[in-house]
Amino acid sequence: MIRRALPLTLLPLVVACDGPVPPSSVGTPEQRAALFDTVLARVERREAFSPVKNDALGFDPLASVRALREDVIAAESESELFYALSRLSNARRDRHLDVALVPGGLRVPEARGLPHADEEQDVAPLHAPLKVLPDYGTTGAPDFFVSDLPVGADTLAADAPRLGDRIVRVNGRPVAQYLADVEPYHRYSSLPNHWWRLAMALPERSALLPPEFYGERLELELERADGSRVAVTLPYLEPETLTWMGTAEPRYPGFREELRTGTWDLWLPEPGTPRAIVLRWHGFRETLLEDVDALMELAAARGLLDHAVIVDGTRSRGGSKGAYALQRLSPHPFRVTFGNLRLSDITLPFIDDKRAEAAAGGALDSGVGETMDDGGWLLDWLEHDVLDSLAAGARYTDAVPFKLAHLPKDSDGILQPAPVHFRGPLILLLGPQGGSHLDQFAAQVIDNGLGHTLGMPAGGYSNTWEWEEVLTLPGSGRPLVRFMYDIGHTLRPNGRILEGEAAPVDDFIPLTRANFRTYYRILLERALASLEGGRTA
Repeated sequence: MIRRALPLTLLPLVVACDGPVPPSSVGTPEQRAALFDTVLARVERREAFSPVKNDALGFDPLASVRALREDVIAAESESELFYALSRLSNARRDRHLDVALVPGGLRVPEARGLPHADEEQDVAPLHAPLKVLPDYGTTGAPDFFVSDLPVGADTLAADAPRLGDRIVRVNGRPVAQYLADVEPYHRYSSLPNHWWRLAMALPERSALLPPEFYGERLELELERADGSRVAVTLPYLEPETLTWMGTAEPRYPGFREELRTGTWDLWLPEPGTPRAIVLRWHGFRETLLEDVDALMELAAARGLLDHAVIVDGTRSRGGSKGAYALQRLSPHPFRVTFGNLRLSDITLPFIDDKRAEAAAGGALDSGVGETMDDGGWLLDWLEHDVLDSLAAGARYTDAVPFKLAHLPKDSDGILQPAPVHFRGPLILLLGPQGGSHLDQFAAQVIDNGLGHTLGMPAGGYSNTWEWEEVLTLPGSGRPLVRFMYDIGHTLRPNGRILEGEAAPVDDFIPLTRANFRTYYRILLERALASLEGGRTA
């Protein structure tokens, strides 16, 4: 995923409208109808819809968007219009596509938890003193349960939440009804990731939801392990004031933590443990290259290159250049992910943006440069193949190695191991919390048979690029929100579209209400058992 800057051609609209704005300047019903029709037309001609996702979720994205026309027309306040546009965007069911506040744009009573076009203005939502996880061991939609509490929490009080309590009601609504009511305000590309994100959001007082969904305190009805029920009322607190027990956090019995970086934490085996290292992976972000290089230097110096490598990606974020890490974590060549571009009215401005990014030193994704070269591979493709396809009236370009980040357009997509690399088995632990570049990393391991995977599939969301623009009110030019479009498919090494369909793991082990306290012990034991003829340190 790439989060690009606002299109330069639209920036003057934002600046010009920073002056006085009428308090409820949302236009007439006719203007809002024109706004909806404009957005729908752009979605129809720009969006790279994923058929596999649509089939998996059983929906038609365009029909889902069209069904919200009257909601937009009926929105008579700034808050109502903001949330109507949020539901419209989310109707496409794409984890990457958010609606953000812009200067001079729509205003809502509370903005905590909402994305801003200027990310420095983002403020984390308030948080009740408990965490929640889904029970993936249930049939159909999962149960949700209390998975963590603050250090020092009184778990013996009759009206206090306890670890493992099942959530029955949220703020007066039965949990099934609550989840159905908040679903239109959440972005997701797959149900497992959606359930995880719902669980994360449930204890929050976030403006992602309209104010009618929460009060001054969080009210829950909980079911104890013995089947009895209790009502609890909890305050919303500043998140930095909460120190958690960490009950469901990753732990690796038999290993000791050796070193932490922004990309990975290294755990080494204790005596008697099979010769393996554990890397708790945080993401593919700003310090990826230097952190991976440091890992290889340490591994070579400490004689670790023949150890098995267990990568725990269950809590990883996305980013770029995962193939760089994989060239060093595996002794085998592999085929990278590929991608294409949906051709439309914004293709030429998109190419102009990429030229500007290359002139400024290259595109960044999560702080890490997107390409291993100077961006020339990408520009060569954009300025020749893409323009030719656009002139020919094609809807999509041909697929090329993902963003031309590691290989040029005429490559077969195969990367060789780096000169210094781990030579032992590779094991990858996965879960549905993260996706995007983590999904690509997982697909490269799975589709190329580079190692054994276990846990649950990753989040199941990845696009090549998104296009961002500021929506304006027809007839006035007033900025409203930043809106996004998915404009390209990520293709797994096996050729399947990745958006909405995570690569499956070899050994499916669901997180449940029964095993959440020992889940990482279970994953680690299964990982070590999968090593043939395990040697001890």
